[in-house]
Amino acid sequence: MRNSTVRAVNRLTTRWAAAAQAPAGDENTVFTAAGLWPLLALLADGSGGPARAELAQALGIPAEAAGQAARELLAALAGVRGLRTATGLWTDAGLPLEEDWAAKLPAGARGTLTGDPDADAKVLDAWASDRTDGLIERMPVVLEESTLMVLASALALRLRWIQPFDEWPGEPHTGPWAGRRVRMLHRSTSLLDRVRVAHGPSGAVTLLEVVGAAGVDVHLVLGAPEAPAADTLTTGIAAVTKALPATGASLLPDGRPGPGLAVGTVAAHSPEPRLDIETVAFEVRSEHDLLDHARLFGLETATDTDRGHFPGVSSRPLAVTSARQSALARFDAEGFEAAAVTALGMAAGCAAPARPRYRARRAEVYFDRPFGFLAVHRTSRLVLAAGWVAEPDPL
Repeated sequence: MRNSTVRAVNRLTTRWAAAAQAPAGDENTVFTAAGLWPLLALLADGSGGPARAELAQALGIPAEAAGQAARELLAALAGVRGLRTATGLWTDAGLPLEEDWAAKLPAGARGTLTGDPDADAKVLDAWASDRTDGLIERMPVVLEESTLMVLASALALRLRWIQPFDEWPGEPHTGPWAGRRVRMLHRSTSLLDRVRVAHGPSGAVTLLEVVGAAGVDVHLVLGAPEAPAADTLTTGIAAVTKALPATGASLLPDGRPGPGLAVGTVAAHSPEPRLDIETVAFEVRSEHDLLDHARLFGLETATDTDRGHFPGVSSRPLAVTSARQSALARFDAEGFEAAAVTALGMAAGCAAPARPRYRARRAEVYFDRPFGFLAVHRTSRLVLAAGWVAEPDPL
């Protein structure tokens, strides 16, 4: 996939993280700009007037290049191992579509709306469930008799860890989860640089890379206890996309160079370095009304039903009346799952030790209080999903 498109999608992820995550980080959330960006790009390709300029600004690329970029991105996502993708378009039988615009949609994406909201909802819900292997059961769109078009995307990501965790009951000793029985995950590795430290506007941020067996990894992101969640998450995005430098634990000074991280040189039975990891299992679900941040997504003017905004889509005036995303993420001892369905609705516009022989490098990292997570395509550095864990899985 093109580097310019990856950068554009990741910029939208960063802006969404900054806007959607409460400063206190007291709510779970998960979202994917990779599921939304192609839909906005397809709309931009067929838009006109002020709506076209707003969508181009949100996308970070010119509107005239958006349709082709969307098609290329969707094709590239379909080639990512462990990731299932789909795009769907449903239109009223009487809605004329511009063939140049419709031709940019992936093959097999077309369906028809009957005008009966209940009947149409059943069809759209079945599509969402099927395309996400049951992880998302309902299409996140508001259907009315006046709905003329629904444009949707679905992503479903399943990863297995190259090195699984051990799981057992445990209780964090500090922070907001202290004393709670949760599903603790543990493992060790000799690769110290799986953990790194970057610095952002609210100080140091610790990042742990958990490697998937396919081409996607998950990065856990921990900031200082008092740091705003949005700052922690946006710093993490910048670090995993190589926009911000991060230092591996093998080069960090002894002591506590990052949140939840301790590094030192100790007496040991082997000269091999070791990183001990402790985190928690989690499941996060979110529902996003994208029109709550209409300006962020370039949809402010496009929602004005007093006029049409998409002459390149249809000769009939159209305006956006619904824009929503349903998303889920699960992290456990064996792997990671994430899924999202994004939909835009449009209507008419209107052991006993021996004596140690060696000195060895040791690091310990603990994710035992609220933290962020990022699922990242290893080759392109495209962020496929991002989120925040305010509550771990209870035992």
